[in-house]
Amino acid sequence: MDYEIMMNGTVRIGQRAPEFEAQTTMGKISLNDYSGKWVVLFSHPGDFTPVCTTEMIAFSRANTYFEKLNACLIGLSVDSNSSHLAWAYDIFCKTGIRIPFPIIADRNAEISRKYGMISSDVSNTETVRNVYIIDDKGIIRLILIYPMNVGRCIPEILRALQALQVADCNNGSTPANWVPCEPMIIPPPKTFEALIARNKEIAEGKNGMSWYLSFKNPESCNVISQTECNRLENEKEKKE
Repeated sequence: MDYEIMMNGTVRIGQRAPEFEAQTTMGKISLNDYSGKWVVLFSHPGDFTPVCTTEMIAFSRANTYFEKLNACLIGLSVDSNSSHLAWAYDIFCKTGIRIPFPIIADRNAEISRKYGMISSDVSNTETVRNVYIIDDKGIIRLILIYPMNVGRCIPEILRALQALQVADCNNGSTPANWVPCEPMIIPPPKTFEALIARNKEIAEGKNGMSWYLSFKNPESCNVISQTECNRLENEKEKKE
């Protein structure tokens, strides 16, 4: 798999996340340092740019929410560590916000190319806005890719992270437009007898449309309510 990733410059959902060691604004790190934690690895095109600055501020404000979900943020671009530090300091001076997570200085684009963060149709040198959610076992569970001119929605990334965790905890799936603490989809029955029992439950008024689409309330999990997620947007509006 490592050879395939190296040659194709892409990774896929379900693969083990490629290991890396890197210099960051918080010293040297490796992906292995985060064993047992979820990781949200995200790339940005460049320091001292407007969209990237708004994203870095938004991720910083949301950092405690990610921490509650046993998740760590890691930023990345091909800029130098000195540039990252100067940019972080400028953000702090202008807003009072400290960036509480490391930003990787991927000067030779080794990590960027390994993860497929550089789209040659857009730029041969800058990364686009990729997001990788890596679970506590080191497996890539979700990939999001945004163009350079569209900023990311941080509450949606939080929602997707929680959906993955809740689905894992409850051995189920989340439906369209799912938000934390809402019912989730349970697996369809695997035997005819279970199918009959499921349809009987649905006929008695329990959650479900048919034997293949039934719901249950998730058991207690490490989730953040949708109200808390929405606070990110409310805080942004107040500051504006």
